[in-house]
Amino acid sequence: MREILIEAARETLQTEIDQIVSLPDRLDNAFADACTMMLACRGKVIVSGMGKSGHIGKKIAATLASTGTPAFYVHPAEALHGDLGMIATGDVVVLISYSGHAAEFRRMIPLLRALPVGIIAFTGNADSPLAQEADHVINVEVSREACPLGLAPTSSAVCTLMMGDAMAIALMRARNFNENDYARTHPAGSLGARLLCRVGDIMRNGEKIAQVQEDALISDALFELTRTGLGLVAVTDRDRRLRGVFSDGDLRRWLLKGGHISAAIVDAMTPMGFSLSPSQLASEALAAFHERKISAAPVLSEDNRVVGALAMHDIHDAGL
Repeated sequence: MREILIEAARETLQTEIDQIVSLPDRLDNAFADACTMMLACRGKVIVSGMGKSGHIGKKIAATLASTGTPAFYVHPAEALHGDLGMIATGDVVVLISYSGHAAEFRRMIPLLRALPVGIIAFTGNADSPLAQEADHVINVEVSREACPLGLAPTSSAVCTLMMGDAMAIALMRARNFNENDYARTHPAGSLGARLLCRVGDIMRNGEKIAQVQEDALISDALFELTRTGLGLVAVTDRDRRLRGVFSDGDLRRWLLKGGHISAAIVDAMTPMGFSLSPSQLASEALAAFHERKISAAPVLSEDNRVVGALAMHDIHDAGL
């Protein structure tokens, strides 16, 4: 039984691969014209399809939206019961039907033309009503479905999805959509956190900052180290301007050379020390921590005043 299952799976994959091979040769003027229409669109791109084509359409719409082309999916049946109101003059509609005979589309197209909107068809039948009514036709024809009955959309679904990806990435490049643009559409992901999160967004402030004034004692700084668990104390003047930093390492070195905690903090601190700006990317701060082999730093305003503090684990907690 295992051999039968594996052989069936292998045959399915090979059939789909064989159908995919011809896709690059179909990238013609119709594909380029369809992309040009979408680039010129001042509204939205609406993707629609019934059944399996609808599932593929949802993924295509999602890929377009996340790569710089405003897009969403509308179910054809729902469109005929009110969701046509989501489509407006100047939009571009992508209709997906392998046969090109979807009854819902035959009812939708006259209404879409009346708006008017641009229509792009993804179909495997160039002579179908859908193909004849569309402004541009993307050919997703296959000679064989992977389904042994030739009924379930398998090879055709894969080819449609790949053509949708090809269109999304072509548009992405034409728009010069870059890593920062991508991050803005994925703010909750790791890439978004790396490219959008700044020190000021996640730094500690208020009572969570470990700090003492420059006339304090080492014992005062030790209390701040213990209270905040930050591993570093900012030493400031009366106007909160940074004069130095006192870390766990500074404390150990002071004690090892015979110093007392009743001594002045200025005798044991590191003058000025490394600091961050609220506008810095958190990812840059993390790289700096690793490079300097430190785990925390004060955050300073432009006039050198302490406005916050940041620890390495604060950055990790933010998802970087």
